[in-house]
Amino acid sequence: MSLSQHKFQQKLLEFIEVCNDGYAILSADDKMLGCNQAFAGIFYQDQCKIQGLSFEQLMRLSFSEGKGIRFEIETIDEWLAQVQQKRRQNPFQLFEVNLTDDRWFLMSEQILPTGEMLIQAKEITKQKVLEHQLHSKVLTLSELALTDELTKVANRRCFVDSVEAELARCQRVDKPAALLLLDLDFFKSVNDSYGHQAGDEVLKATANRIKKALREYDIFGRIGGEEFAVFLTETDLATALHVAERIRGMLADFPVKAGRVELCVTTSIGIALTQGESNFEELYLQADSALYMAKRNGRNRAELFRLLDE
Repeated sequence: MSLSQHKFQQKLLEFIEVCNDGYAILSADDKMLGCNQAFAGIFYQDQCKIQGLSFEQLMRLSFSEGKGIRFEIETIDEWLAQVQQKRRQNPFQLFEVNLTDDRWFLMSEQILPTGEMLIQAKEITKQKVLEHQLHSKVLTLSELALTDELTKVANRRCFVDSVEAELARCQRVDKPAALLLLDLDFFKSVNDSYGHQAGDEVLKATANRIKKALREYDIFGRIGGEEFAVFLTETDLATALHVAERIRGMLADFPVKAGRVELCVTTSIGIALTQGESNFEELYLQADSALYMAKRNGRNRAELFRLLDE
């Protein structure tokens, strides 16, 4: 080895020792040949203490002391069995590690043809925090895009997309389904007489009551204004009529408290049943036609769409 190469190696070791990134070298039989203090600090250990330890011994030490790697598993033996299946399978591997103190590190493992492994550990806690914040914002924006802001139920876009997917499934398995279209009776008079805040309270109470009348897997949304819609999956005529009457009764029989006043709210309901290769547009038009009949026949009632030749 030349003098210049020796100086280079010495300087390299000096830089590694003061570097914020962790560095460690393991032998071909997975024993710690050496590391800098930044690497040892990940496990809350001193360099001298982990010198000569095998990978397994270091992991067991970390597990027993509860310092270093966060083990999302009950026993260290189970964790080691899983990890050993993946370790040293490729000459280079890159993965993220979460620590018990909530720090995150990006780990890289480089293996020489002779079997020695170089591990580099770079802290990425700030990046992970930003990633989490971004993910939360995306989820929030997604929820806002699919949820009616006032009633907190599915908006029209979300409702239609969900119904189209479930309608296709029902047709594949040859199961009936029903679409209920609901419109609050004389809702404009509520806003005109008591103000829009009272109208908002009525809409929120309506949404809550309808949800209580439905099965967990039924699809419910606010279509717009005072109009709501319910898709009853795998539902026959008798069940659709029963659910519609239950909803109608829950609204008509219990006044809604809006500020200092109690308002009696009723709804008209149009019902359309799937027939053959029904699509959402057809069902909606049929339910809307039945809803018009419910309004014309006195309101506070449910009507079933029927073909003219029935």
